[in-house]
Amino acid sequence: MWIVRVALRRPYTFIVVGILVLILGTLSILSMPTDIFPNINIPVLSIIWTYQGLPADDMANRITTPFERAMTTDIDGIEHIESQSVNGVAVVKVFFHPGADINRAMAEAAANAQSILKILPPGILPPQILAYSASTVPVLQLALSSTTLSEQELYDLGSNFIRTRLATIQGAGVPLPFGGKVRTIMVDIDTKALQARGLSPLDVVNAVNAQNLILPGGTAKIGAFEYNVNLNGSPLSVAALNDLPIKAVPGGVIDVHDVAQVRDGFVPQTNIVRVNGSRSALLEIEKTGNASTLAIVSQVKALLPRIAAGLPSARQPRGPRQ
Repeated sequence: MWIVRVALRRPYTFIVVGILVLILGTLSILSMPTDIFPNINIPVLSIIWTYQGLPADDMANRITTPFERAMTTDIDGIEHIESQSVNGVAVVKVFFHPGADINRAMAEAAANAQSILKILPPGILPPQILAYSASTVPVLQLALSSTTLSEQELYDLGSNFIRTRLATIQGAGVPLPFGGKVRTIMVDIDTKALQARGLSPLDVVNAVNAQNLILPGGTAKIGAFEYNVNLNGSPLSVAALNDLPIKAVPGGVIDVHDVAQVRDGFVPQTNIVRVNGSRSALLEIEKTGNASTLAIVSQVKALLPRIAAGLPSARQPRGPRQ
């Protein structure tokens, strides 16, 4: 055969080619990302609108529908749109054709959302825009449980501390925790006390908003020194919110504690996570982009001891589950 004759005439050339193939093959094996899921390049945008208190049908008619119509004229490469509207929340999923520029689509979606804010219900905030693809799947689950901490504290711990540390891993996406309770300051209004004093719930809302402010005060120059002036009108504790005045009446002042009770509470819970029968929280780590699944798992496991070292002993997270 001709290749054999060439090899016999030029043995050193074939030796060099063989060594080159061996070196390049070894380097390719070492540098090639190892994965267990195929990379499916079908980009998707998830746009989440929130407007507390608005019923599902109004969310669909007043927010979701105008936004969908605006997107079809301003965003390129749309394959189809799916949406779901519930009380106070509207989720719009925009699927693009394979190969679409997802960064450009995110910029166009953000600009489109800003442009229609004025025709939406008053006071609504811009939406949260998340980008993912069909290959964005959960690869790890991290359970947070404690015998001493409440569900609010577990949720805060997962959302504000552990989640921010895990998000630094390349290719890892960490959504908000499942389970737990979202901590918020609640004002429980006594309807009968309000009616007896001729007030409405809006009076309580206005009083709290007007007296819970942090405003810049500038500086004051006294002699050779210049001092910062802090005008902190925000109460230092939850209990202090109960002492805010609402209205001055003959014979005294109506305070918040006369018609309501302010407490450190939580918004209505929509999902529950249990670990060994006890209420807990759950963090999911998702694979995003072209990152290797096995590399993400390895980096998360390597980072967990450092995360746990910064937690009190009662807040040690359980190991991940693949």
